[in-house]
Amino acid sequence: MAPRWKGKDAKSKKDAEAEALKEPMSKIVSQLQSSLVQSNACGSLSDSSVHIAVQAEQLDLLDKAYFGQPVRNVAKDMYWFQLTLEEAFYLCYSLKCLKINRGADTSPLNDEELWRCFNSKKQAFSFYYKAYSHLRMKNWVVRSGAQYGVDFIVYRHHPARVHSEYGVLVRSQDNDDDDDDVNGRLRVWSDVQCTTRLLGSVAKTLLVLYVNKNGHSDGSPLYLENYAVEERTISRWSPEQCRERSL
Repeated sequence: MAPRWKGKDAKSKKDAEAEALKEPMSKIVSQLQSSLVQSNACGSLSDSSVHIAVQAEQLDLLDKAYFGQPVRNVAKDMYWFQLTLEEAFYLCYSLKCLKINRGADTSPLNDEELWRCFNSKKQAFSFYYKAYSHLRMKNWVVRSGAQYGVDFIVYRHHPARVHSEYGVLVRSQDNDDDDDDVNGRLRVWSDVQCTTRLLGSVAKTLLVLYVNKNGHSDGSPLYLENYAVEERTISRWSPEQCRERSL
């Protein structure tokens, strides 16, 4: 599937593509990583999200890399930014550029403590995080897919420049019992049909990520490297495209 660049005409779409090629997502994320490391960035855990105070430069990089969302202005050139649990753990564990504590007067949590904390706050966090990191490491921009009835929506670049291409559902391959699956989705054919219809109406393809823990528990983030992810796309069958044509 070719990227669908945003713009009112062919020229503006070409400009969006050129800007994305000039500044690829991998470069932007690397700049963000360096900036957060240099500033010794530390976020605070708040319910089911993480808040971090950033300066104008980091605010711009977080926006370009499309992590989280701004909340409010703290002081001159200081802003509160809110990250999802997956985003926060990715910056903390995978990119090693963020520390997270439970409050201003507490010391940062180590990887093991943070992993246990996030798993207690979100059911099946280990599955969702593995899927999220799998996509982010491939330089996809990953956002919540709640408005489309899926777990994530992914973009090739910043959503201001390109339309999303896939709606993502996360499933478990650890057992054959559908009742124990991550989100209980795609258990019946009607669910598959409804999901593909909805995504198809907004020009997106359903991408299902099957996460297999390969016998490992979710007791430690160290087991993540042993998890396997299988990608499958599901699309509606179009009779017009598949019908035999007479010569």
